[in-house]
Amino acid sequence: MKKIALVAAFCAAVVGWSDAAVAQTVSGKEAGSFMVRGRMIGVLPDESAKLALNGTGISGSAKVDNAFVPEVDFSYFITENIALELIAATTRHGVTARNPAGLGDQNLGSVWLLPPTLTLQYHFLPKNWISPYVGAGINYTFFYNEKAGGGVARTVDYENSFGWALQAGVDIQLQDRFYLNIDVKKLFLSTDVTINGPLGRITADVDLDPWIVGVGVGYRF
Repeated sequence: MKKIALVAAFCAAVVGWSDAAVAQTVSGKEAGSFMVRGRMIGVLPDESAKLALNGTGISGSAKVDNAFVPEVDFSYFITENIALELIAATTRHGVTARNPAGLGDQNLGSVWLLPPTLTLQYHFLPKNWISPYVGAGINYTFFYNEKAGGGVARTVDYENSFGWALQAGVDIQLQDRFYLNIDVKKLFLSTDVTINGPLGRITADVDLDPWIVGVGVGYRF
């Protein structure tokens, strides 16, 4: 609920800023221009899971830790309103199985994610100093450097997968080419996890579905 409240507050702020910005015109965004941004992001999984032991469903769920890392993205403006954005960042997450088969919480170790995401954006008020935008696109997530946590997990493997992305954000022009940026994304991302250990093979169908919340600066050229 806290994550949903945060996003709702952000969207309300964007609407308010948009109304205030209507009369304030600057050089703004242009067709054929590029923008590069650097952000500090929080990756906040909204996870759920279905577990099975040796092919038989068992009780339990999964917990994936939040992560906070720097991120870089690149945008190309097809028109002053329409842009393509590609983001790149990598994050490390600790993973816990919550009470599988009544055994109590089990440390499953950690995994790194690399989720390049391409979105098609629509930028409102491109010639105003406050310019909100929305976007939607596709994601492909690479899981790598998996480390098992011992106990029920001697080895662990995550399957790479495609997902979808929704996005909302705002660019606030600080100078002619410099911007402050606030951005929220929702990724719809699933993976199949295989865990081998003393109990046998545990499989999990995990929906990660993270929120990605970022603040940073951008440069348009």
